[in-house]
Amino acid sequence: MLALLVLLVLAAAASIAVGARGISPGHVWSALFSPTGSDDDVVVRSLRVPRTVLGVAVGVALGVAGAVIQGHTRNPLADPGLLGVSAGAAFAVCLAVYAFGVTSVTGSMWFALAGALVASVVVFGLGTLGGGTPVTLALAGAAVTAFLGALTNGLVLSDAQTLDAYRFWAVGSLVGRADGALAQALPFLLAGLLLAAVNAPALNTLQLGEDVARGLGQRIGLARATGIAAVTLLTGAAVAVTGPIAFVGLVVPHVARAITGPDHRWLLPYAGLLGAILLVVADVVGRVIASPAELPVGLVLAFVGAPFFIVLVRRRKLVTL
Repeated sequence: MLALLVLLVLAAAASIAVGARGISPGHVWSALFSPTGSDDDVVVRSLRVPRTVLGVAVGVALGVAGAVIQGHTRNPLADPGLLGVSAGAAFAVCLAVYAFGVTSVTGSMWFALAGALVASVVVFGLGTLGGGTPVTLALAGAAVTAFLGALTNGLVLSDAQTLDAYRFWAVGSLVGRADGALAQALPFLLAGLLLAAVNAPALNTLQLGEDVARGLGQRIGLARATGIAAVTLLTGAAVAVTGPIAFVGLVVPHVARAITGPDHRWLLPYAGLLGAILLVVADVVGRVIASPAELPVGLVLAFVGAPFFIVLVRRRKLVTL
């Protein structure tokens, strides 16, 4: 844990120090602790620090959400998008632009949160009707994701303004997303982390199988509802601010599980720290490899996550949570 905290501090320091505008380490230090109001101070304090804080918050949220959803579905290839959370948020953002002309990040955030919540409730309801097993939840999530994806494509293709706004939001980036949006999303992120922590003991019991868990006195429906609520709040708030960022929720829980084992009381905090490190480092890499321009963090993570996904599906051991 201490090593991960050190890595996170180093990643955050790199995120604050590296950017399109070259600023020496000494000036970065003075901008942080003895600002004089220079242009460098403004860049560091008004742009890079909020961007880094946003990356840490979203990384923690996506990492923990991935660990929770993999625990509930017992599917090592699951990530928060499996339950339609991202698809629900994306459709709501498109609808907000199309029907109400909302284009700001802070304005679309509330629509994204509402869309994520509605999609999760629908998936959980359909999954419960089918028996409430991990398989029915995953199938309901896939069906709702496909349905919402079709609706989103229909809106995007029918209106040029919606296409432009959605294209900016859907790329998955930390650029220009920090002003005010994180403050609005923070209560939802904290509530999601609290629910995930409460859900950790139940996840350990559910790993033994639903029959055994029920025999041990575990209330399966309540545990599932708590987990879904945690994933919805964490992913919905994160996606609302930055747009959909894939692979953090898929990759990070496996790395955390290799360190901590299956105990979710340890797995969840480790997944959060690893998610924050991965997202911040990917954001820094995106600035370096395309300098003086930069690649959105969503694209960088796609390059990292796709090979990991291929390795994952080839390792039969991991397909048995």
